[in-house]
Amino acid sequence: MPTGRRRAVLGAKARQTAFQTYVATDRRAPVSELARQLLRKAFPDHWSFLLGEIALYSFVVLVLTGSYLTLYFDPSLVQVPYTGSYAPLRGLLVSKAFASTLHVSFEVRGGLLIRQMHHWAALVFVAAIGVHMLRIFFTGAFRRPRELNWAIGVTLFMLALLEGFCGYSLPDDLLSGTGLRTANTIVMSIPVVGTSLAYFAWGGAYPGTLLGQRLYILHVLFVPGLLIALIAVHLVLVVYLKHTQWAGRGKTNRNVVGQPMYPSFTARSTGLSLIAFGVTAVLAAVAQINPVWNYGPYIPDQVSTDAQPDWYVGFLEGALRLMPAAETNVAGHTIMWNVFLPAIVLPALLFAVLYAYPVFERWVTGDLVEHHLCDRPRDRPVRTGLGVAGIVGYAVLLMAGGNDVMAYEFGVSVNALTWVFRIALVVGPVVAYLLTRRLCLALQLHERQLYREGEETGVVRQDLAGGMGESHTGLDRERRYRLLVRERPLPLPAPGRQAPLRRRLRAALSSWYYRDRVELPTTAEERLQVTGRTADPVSGGAGGEQ
Repeated sequence: MPTGRRRAVLGAKARQTAFQTYVATDRRAPVSELARQLLRKAFPDHWSFLLGEIALYSFVVLVLTGSYLTLYFDPSLVQVPYTGSYAPLRGLLVSKAFASTLHVSFEVRGGLLIRQMHHWAALVFVAAIGVHMLRIFFTGAFRRPRELNWAIGVTLFMLALLEGFCGYSLPDDLLSGTGLRTANTIVMSIPVVGTSLAYFAWGGAYPGTLLGQRLYILHVLFVPGLLIALIAVHLVLVVYLKHTQWAGRGKTNRNVVGQPMYPSFTARSTGLSLIAFGVTAVLAAVAQINPVWNYGPYIPDQVSTDAQPDWYVGFLEGALRLMPAAETNVAGHTIMWNVFLPAIVLPALLFAVLYAYPVFERWVTGDLVEHHLCDRPRDRPVRTGLGVAGIVGYAVLLMAGGNDVMAYEFGVSVNALTWVFRIALVVGPVVAYLLTRRLCLALQLHERQLYREGEETGVVRQDLAGGMGESHTGLDRERRYRLLVRERPLPLPAPGRQAPLRRRLRAALSSWYYRDRVELPTTAEERLQVTGRTADPVSGGAGGEQ
């Protein structure tokens, strides 16, 4: 055992070696410069920016708990007699996947807690990504130069759904098996190649013998690897492109005002990570989730009652239930429209719209400027209305996925409830769009009144003639700045009837997007100041970080 003098000598040599290694590396690569720039990187402070961090730390929980579970889980579908500690199922033939899930839950120390943390973290992960994407959409943070990062975010969301479905299906219980039976039908509904794809994925006719191992490899290797790689690229682009920020005094389109990465942002982010870990652990300890022992092992000719998937794929279940029965026979091939349209075409259309929307809006506006200031949703009524309409449509499909449970609990006809949801799916998004657009314009009108008259003080005065009136006070400088400094694109001019159809369509869409607006009674000087603060960073001058 080394003495104190010996330990001091070894420590000094280790520090000298580390310093020499750093110096040698820094001479050959810009380590110090990059580290200095990274540690002084400014991050704006707003609660809505924490949604992406919650998704990140939920993913960390998923990786840590998933790594622990892989030590005990066996994905094999080979049938064996159950000999574990759960007495009601003892002696029953179950798959090794189901038996190992029960082994983790009842016999591995802390196994049930870790398993439930893994499941809860998966739900929070997908939810945080979804809400984070909504924040980006409603604030216009997907615009130039962040189109690529938006596409990466959409891909992450899609991979998160796939990862959740794979993990949900692994235990081979009656609930997850019912979901796999639905997935098999969905794959087989693809015209021409559906049957061959299903045979390849399942390793033969349903229920097959290979899908469990293939889902396991996807769940623990391929999809997590893609997620880690894309998350790394996503974070690098966030740092490189600068963070968006809300308008405020000193904040323009050419700078970023916020706290430095070290120590302020690092300390807050570390605290948020500990909160995410703690909340997930508390949920796992007090809120039971996915009790597979209650469902029992999967038997292909049985279906559990109240079978519902996790919420993030519940909209597909609802779409399947609302689609009327329809099929077509073409050249010996049967096309099941009642499965193909809601389960294949609908999600494909959804992600196609998500990928293409930044390009579509840029085409409509003709906007090639870089944007680093967040839009307030009320300032973009059409975009906000479209987003709310999409949320309402998703909510209708999600509720329709449980129409049987709702019909039973409320004592109503499931057929009548299905028709209610069908009508709501058509009418609900339209009504939501119109109401949201009108609400945004009403908020703009209210702000114009505030800008002209100031805020009400609550003090009522009576003049000499007996008239009653309420006094007002002017808005503070911070609020006036937020009201004034905003980007308000003008509609493209009408090209005339002789113009090509593409130009006329573009002008019509631009008019639909930006025709309805409420202007503030600003002076020429104020308009000039606003233009300077929202100018393109590339052509409007160099900016920095504060």
